[in-house]
Amino acid sequence: MAPEKDAQNPLVPTVGRIIKIIDETPDVKTFHVTTDHGKPFTPMPGQLAMLSLPAVGEGMFSVTWQGPEHLEFAIKKVGVLTEALHEAEEGQMVGVRGPYGNGFPIEMMKGKDLLFIGGGIGLAPVRSLINYCAEHRDEFGHMWIIYGARSPADLCFKEELFKNWPQIPNSRVDITVDKGDENWTGNEGFVPAFLEQLNPPPEGKVTITCGPPIMIKFVLQSLEKMNYKPEQIVTTLEMRMKCGIGKCGRCNLGSKYVCLDGPVFTLAELNQLPGEY
Repeated sequence: MAPEKDAQNPLVPTVGRIIKIIDETPDVKTFHVTTDHGKPFTPMPGQLAMLSLPAVGEGMFSVTWQGPEHLEFAIKKVGVLTEALHEAEEGQMVGVRGPYGNGFPIEMMKGKDLLFIGGGIGLAPVRSLINYCAEHRDEFGHMWIIYGARSPADLCFKEELFKNWPQIPNSRVDITVDKGDENWTGNEGFVPAFLEQLNPPPEGKVTITCGPPIMIKFVLQSLEKMNYKPEQIVTTLEMRMKCGIGKCGRCNLGSKYVCLDGPVFTLAELNQLPGEY
């Protein structure tokens, strides 16, 4: 790992350091990463970054939020690299490079009511947009957040879900879990069914959805049943991204590279691409 980012080689990461680790759920942790020179870069909501551990590997992750001097990554333990990251302690050195991808279409969303639909760790990229809209509150209409997880223990970003986001002016938060526990008094059921039960009207809205592929599949079907137009529906793809700069061809979808042209697409755009996602 080079001591500083090599301006001539976009694949060489900047040396970063984990300065804070937050346990979100039994298998999700949020890592705050900085460098000796401050924040590695300033991404827009929905953009991505590559994180690496020497001798372990490198992977693409959503930047879930950022502070003046750090980036935040919420990472689910699902493989070799993520298991190693979950074993890391504060002070661990990591490689970081980015930002990658297009991010959410902020300009298209301005002045519109926003319907956020998230499931599980899929709330990570949506969180960056929700917090951005909260910071630029006058530029957007009503904010409605619908989120679900397998169980109460699997709900990510609990302080924001139950405390911070309900206090955003002109906003609403609805939460469901697949199955509650002895202390859960909220809704039980899958996100698509919960969405149809709440039935937010499509007029004047842009909806942003991110979650497990199976959830996205059925949420898209629900939105279409609720008369949302493809142009109103924004989602993200999780195709396997390897290089981040459109060179390796691992994430191509027809003529598009998810790491360059995505990961954010409208349903209208996806309808023009091969159904391989």
